[in-house]
Amino acid sequence: MNRRRLLALAVAAALGALAGSLASAGTININPSKDNTLYEYDPLDGDKSNALGFHFFAGETGMNELRRGVLAFDIANNIPPGSVITAVSLSLNMSRTPTNTAYLMELHKLLADWGEGTSIAPGEEGDGAPATPNDATWRHRFFDTMFWSTQGGDFSATVSASQLVGPLGQYTWSSAQMVADVQGWLDNPASNFGWLMLGDESVFLTAKRFDTRESANPPVLAITYTGGTPTPTVTPPATATPTATSTVTPSATPTATATATATATASATATSTATATATPRPTPTPRSAPTPRPRPTPLPRP
Repeated sequence: MNRRRLLALAVAAALGALAGSLASAGTININPSKDNTLYEYDPLDGDKSNALGFHFFAGETGMNELRRGVLAFDIANNIPPGSVITAVSLSLNMSRTPTNTAYLMELHKLLADWGEGTSIAPGEEGDGAPATPNDATWRHRFFDTMFWSTQGGDFSATVSASQLVGPLGQYTWSSAQMVADVQGWLDNPASNFGWLMLGDESVFLTAKRFDTRESANPPVLAITYTGGTPTPTVTPPATATPTATSTVTPSATPTATATATATATASATATSTATATATPRPTPTPRSAPTPRPRPTPLPRP
């Protein structure tokens, strides 16, 4: 019975491990861990940001002011380590534009970390709000103590993906370079600073407004992956622990055997006692028969 239980637990553990392996492949959709807008610096306006606003911007406004969006995703805590990334796509909702003319919007990998404070831009959010501590701004990675090496953000010259964005609606960016970016962030989480959205800055009225993670239509990063080391694999061995306790049960069987032996000994003792009690009685000595006395012969009467 105990062998059967051990076998059942072993099979369950094997199936659990197999299920964990199978579960480590698929597609996951995640929202940004942070997003913001870098508003071109104007000494008269000061440093602007929009950490907790509903929108970020990219392109050039009608006032010839530049806007660049930044967004990052927590890859390491959503994809099993050791996974192979096979496909990546970023979906954004573009909710406001000064013109329906399509302009190219590019994703570039950021090369330095940046932050979100508590700033919230008013109105349509196009002009931003005064930066608060730890906000990303045109000049700062973290307002107001850490600066970008280059104003407007430190990002790779390599285009990770590009998309023409025209009228309002959903747009998707996807490319082999985005796959490489996400794979690198999974393998080396310390290098994950996200992407910068760079619009057409050659002419004015190219700015597009996209919804942020705080909005009702947040950005969605879809990642398809295979392999990896799933965390749940560790669970099955803990279930097998009670087996050690149940293994002790057979010890009760030898105890029952010892009791039976004692009973048999008692029976033998009783038998020998009965034999000793049955002592034969001595045979009585026969008495000798008495010798009859002779009776006298009577005399004849006259």
